[in-house]
Amino acid sequence: MLRLIISACLIIPAVPLRAAELQFDLIKHIDELPPGFRSTLTGEGKPGEWKVIMDEGPPLLPPLIPNAPIVTRSAVLAQLDRNPTDEHFPLLIYEKETFGDFTISARFKTVGGAVEQMAGLAFRIQDEKNYYYVRASSLGNTFRFYKIVNGQRSPPISADVEIPKGVWHELSLTCKGNSLRCLLNGKEVIPPFADDTFSSGKIGFWTKSDSVSYFADIKINYSPRAILAQTLVKDMFQQYPRLLGLKIYAATGKDLKVQSIASLNEKELGQPGGTVEADVIARSTVYYGKAKDSALVTLPLHDRNGDTIAAVRVVMKSFAGQTEENAIARALPIVKRMEALVRSSKELIQ
Repeated sequence: MLRLIISACLIIPAVPLRAAELQFDLIKHIDELPPGFRSTLTGEGKPGEWKVIMDEGPPLLPPLIPNAPIVTRSAVLAQLDRNPTDEHFPLLIYEKETFGDFTISARFKTVGGAVEQMAGLAFRIQDEKNYYYVRASSLGNTFRFYKIVNGQRSPPISADVEIPKGVWHELSLTCKGNSLRCLLNGKEVIPPFADDTFSSGKIGFWTKSDSVSYFADIKINYSPRAILAQTLVKDMFQQYPRLLGLKIYAATGKDLKVQSIASLNEKELGQPGGTVEADVIARSTVYYGKAKDSALVTLPLHDRNGDTIAAVRVVMKSFAGQTEENAIARALPIVKRMEALVRSSKELIQ
């Protein structure tokens, strides 16, 4: 009855919402890896040895009385492995959130290492071979930014600066769109710059070779992200106020179950789709139905490569003489507007 296109289930982009803050309560996880983190590496060898330990450091706030202790013991995140391999970069990735625009700050201390004494932050991580990182070296007295693409390291953006071993320093960075700022101890030792390679990704901690490094007082301010599908539904209701209903379905999870991923009614999110939605996604078929005073059209949503990534159910008020053809003609521009904002397979429900 209607056109069929061979398709695959792909993905849609995300957009920022309200600001949020994330901090890590390390004291509850002494001698273990804190929850939500994954230890991995770039390069050769085995992942590093990451765990929370107790360490002495200067208090964050000045003492209230003159003779107060000048150091305090607190929980820190430590990388303790001493693998001297040159192309060995332990990574500890926080897996529970994907960050677009954010500011992260953390204190770090290089503690040991005969070959290297480095500590850094990795960000907008796609995988172990694609990410940005900024790192400080106590042996080399350098502060550098690198980009890793398909495992290949870019030329650095670099500054020479003294970074003593065994001393706590503060490293912070801000990503806003393609603009990046990296600060060491509150100073822009390298100038702000722009890069378009990665727009979002995970955040993690980075070291090199046999560096033993500690991290503490980690704080991330960021904009939580909503999947584009949900934003599209809200926007379409504003542009088409006569709509009675609009819902997007996609095949998600390891078992690729078809379920609702976007609706004005958030209670409907996650509800299973039926055979109609599954068929629309699998075969790019268009379905038409009608009820009292309403017409329902379910159409495929394509990405810019023409692959089907979702099914869109459009409910409109019907009128005398309503036909299948003109119902589809009314619904099609809505889906076309959505498709203009859909990019690639990475962006459906991340």
